[in-house]
Amino acid sequence: MGIELGMEKQQKTIAVILFVVLVAVIGLWGVDFSQSYLMVSDLANDPQSHIGNEVNTMGNIKNGTLQVVPGVITFSLVDLEDHVSEIQVQYTGDLPASFVEGQGISLSGTMVSAQKIEAHQIVMGCPSKYTE
Repeated sequence: MGIELGMEKQQKTIAVILFVVLVAVIGLWGVDFSQSYLMVSDLANDPQSHIGNEVNTMGNIKNGTLQVVPGVITFSLVDLEDHVSEIQVQYTGDLPASFVEGQGISLSGTMVSAQKIEAHQIVMGCPSKYTE
């Protein structure tokens, strides 16, 4: 009888593990892990290879540069590491909650010139820059 209870417990454990794996796979379905984030300094040092392309970057909103007018938000994004390199950002979406100068953000958009990104998505906080 003890062996039957042990096997039943083992089967339940395996079922729970399979369920957790299934939920994880479904939850991550469609997530694009190929998106790598470039530093602002990477974009500023080699803008020609990024102009016209979709870019993902992260940095801090430079103090004194945030301008909000109906329909358009502009600011400078400063590199997280060297704190010197910066790029202009124009965003036409809704203002994210807690969007303030000095805040770290990540964004996706199109690099339209050597000094400017037209962002279409902004996420508060910065992801890890290290990807495999």
